[in-house]
Amino acid sequence: MRILWSSAVATALLSASSWPGSSSVGVDAFTVNSHSQTASFGRVRSSRALQRVGVASSLSAAAAAAAETTTEEHSNNVLYQRKPRPEYIPGRISDPDYVRIFDTTLRDGEQSPGATLTSSEKLEIARNLAKLGVDIIEAGFPIASPDDFAAVKQIADVVGNEVFEDGYVPVICGLSRAFEVDIQRAWDAVKGAQRPRVHTFIATSKIHMETKLCKTPDEVIQIAAKAVRFAKSLGCDDIEFSPEDAGRSDPEFLYKVLKAVIEEGATTLNIPDTTGWNMPWEFGELIQMLRENVEGADGVIFSTHCQNDLGLATANSLAGAKNGARQLECTINGIGERAGNASLEEIVMALALKGDEQFKGGPGTGKLYTAVNPVYITSTSKMVSEYTGMVCQPHKAIVGANAFQHESGIHQDGMIKNKSTYEIMTPESIGLMRGDSQSGAGIVLGKHSGRNAVSTRLRELGYDLEPDKLNAVFTRFKEVAEKRKGGLEDEDLEALVMDQAGLQNVLWEVTGLQCATGMSGIPTATVKMLGPDGIERYVSATGTGPVDAVYKAIDQIMGVSVKLETYSLRSVAEGIEAMATTRVVISPKLGGPNDVTSTNSQTGLSKDKKFFGAGSDTDIITSSARAYVAALNKLLSWKMRRTEQANKLSSTSDTGSDGTIGDAVPASVSPEVIIVGAEA
Repeated sequence: MRILWSSAVATALLSASSWPGSSSVGVDAFTVNSHSQTASFGRVRSSRALQRVGVASSLSAAAAAAAETTTEEHSNNVLYQRKPRPEYIPGRISDPDYVRIFDTTLRDGEQSPGATLTSSEKLEIARNLAKLGVDIIEAGFPIASPDDFAAVKQIADVVGNEVFEDGYVPVICGLSRAFEVDIQRAWDAVKGAQRPRVHTFIATSKIHMETKLCKTPDEVIQIAAKAVRFAKSLGCDDIEFSPEDAGRSDPEFLYKVLKAVIEEGATTLNIPDTTGWNMPWEFGELIQMLRENVEGADGVIFSTHCQNDLGLATANSLAGAKNGARQLECTINGIGERAGNASLEEIVMALALKGDEQFKGGPGTGKLYTAVNPVYITSTSKMVSEYTGMVCQPHKAIVGANAFQHESGIHQDGMIKNKSTYEIMTPESIGLMRGDSQSGAGIVLGKHSGRNAVSTRLRELGYDLEPDKLNAVFTRFKEVAEKRKGGLEDEDLEALVMDQAGLQNVLWEVTGLQCATGMSGIPTATVKMLGPDGIERYVSATGTGPVDAVYKAIDQIMGVSVKLETYSLRSVAEGIEAMATTRVVISPKLGGPNDVTSTNSQTGLSKDKKFFGAGSDTDIITSSARAYVAALNKLLSWKMRRTEQANKLSSTSDTGSDGTIGDAVPASVSPEVIIVGAEA
C-alpha cells in the first residue's frame, strides 16, 4: 500500500503516468539475473520535506483511490516490481557485484546546445529518474546561475526526500569547480536532501593544466586536496572528485592526485574520458591501474564518465565496470556535450542481459547488476526528448523508433515464428507496450516485406484471402510500398484489399498515366491501357481538371459513354505520403453504346443501373483512374453476362424441330463489340 502525499506532488505523479509505458500490461519480462528479486512498488514523502515545501498532506478520496488502484496494478506486474539494492553507504558497497547508476541528464545532458530545461521540467525528469531507480541524480551546476541553484535545491528538497516503500531515495548531487565559493553553493543547494553529495573537479591532463588552468602539477594537487577538505568541513560526508580529462592524463600523476583527495575525505573517484579519446581496452586498463596503484583505493568507489566523441562511450563505461568501476555515469538518450555521453538505457540493458556472464575479472563474482527498473526507460526517454527538444535518431539503441521494428521480409518471417530470432529483449521490458499492433512483433510493412508478413497481418485484420487474391493484393502492396516511405499502416492495407476486390473480371487495365495541369494552360492527360485482346492503346485528352482529362481519355480508349454520378476522395492516413482512396459511382448514358437498365421485380419499374468502383494509390490521379476503370469493368462485365443470357434465350426459342438454329439475331450489342469497343 502506498502512503499518499500532497495534491501538488500527486498531480505531478499522475501526469507522469500519462507518458507511454506507464500503463500496466501483463507480459513476460526479460530475465535479468539472480539478483533481480521482487520488491514492493511505491514511495512516501518524508514529513520533513512536507513541512519544508509547506503543502497539505492529504488527497481527495477520488485521487487517493485512483493512486491506490494504479499502484496495486503495478505491484502485481513483475515488470513494475522494484529491484533490491545494497544499503547506500558513501564510499562503500556491501555487494561488490552491485553497480551504482549515476544519472547526469540534468547537468551534463542539459549542456547539450539547445537543451535548456525549466525548473519544473527538471523536477519532472528527476521524479521519473527516481521512479526508474537510479542511485544518484546529478541535478545541476548550482553556481552557474540563480535558476540552476533554485532547480537543484528544489530537486534536493522534493525528490531527495520522497522515500519509496523499499527505503530507496536517490542521492542528489551538485557539481562544482574546485573553488570554495562553488563548493559552498553546491552544498547549499543539495544539503536539504536525505542523501546529499558534492561533486568537485579539476583538470589533470598536461594540455589542460598548461593552457587552460595555467597551473603546475603540484598546484593542481594542492587545489584538489583543498577543495575536498573544504567540502568535508561543511558537513558533507559524500564527496565525489573528478580529475577532468583523466583519459589523456599521465597515470603516475593521477596516482598522486587521487591519493591526496582520498586522504582529505573523497568517497567516490570519478575517472572521466572527457574527450572520448580512449579505446575500451585502454580505458579498462586505466581503471585497473588506478585501483591497483592509488593508495587508499580500497576505501572508495571508482566511477566512469565517458564522452561519445568516437562512439565508444557505452563500451568504455562497460570496460570500466569489467575492471572494477562500481559507479557508471550516464544520461538518458545519451545526450550531453558535443557527441554526448554514455547512454543510460544502453548501459542498464547491457548489464541486465550480459552482466552475469561477461564481467569477470574485477572485484566480486563478476555477476554485475543494477537496481534500475527498465520498464520506465521508454517513458523517461520520451519525457527527456520532449522537454529538451532533442529527438532520438530512429536507429538509436533501445529507445529509437526503429529499435523494435522490422521491415526485412526475412526478419519479419522469423519474428512471426519466434520473436527471439531477432529481438534480444522484449520491448515491454523497457516500457514499450507493443500489444497487438504491427502483428505484435514490430512488423513494418514496407517495400522489403515478404508475403508471409503481409498475409499474417491481413489475417489479423480479418481478411483470409484465397491464394490468387492474396497474390493480387501483394503485387499491389509492392507497387505502393516502392513509392511510400515509412511503411504501410493497417488502413492502407485494407484499402488495397478493397481496391483488389473491385478488380474481378478485369477487362481493361491502366498501364500508364501522365498529366499536365496548372493555373495556366489546359489540363491534359495521356493514358495507356491494356485491353482484353492484349493490345495496349493510348490516348491524350483535355478536361476541366486533371481527373476529368484522365476520365475522358479512358472513355475514348474503352469506347464507353457514362455519367459520373458520385466521386469521392479521402486520405487513408495522415501525412503527405498517405494513401488516397477514390470511390466513384457511374451509370451508362441513355442511348449510349453501353446503355443498360434494371427492372424492379416487385414494381416492374425500370431505372438506370449504377456501378461502383474503388481505387487506391499514393497518387490521387492514379487512384481516381483505378476507381473509374474498376467501375467501367463492372459495367462491361455485367453487360457481357446479360448479352450471353439473351443469346442463350434466343437460341432456345429459335431452335427448330430438327435442332437447327433459326435466323433470329439478338437485339443487344455483341460481347465482342463491347469488349474491344476502343476501336470505335
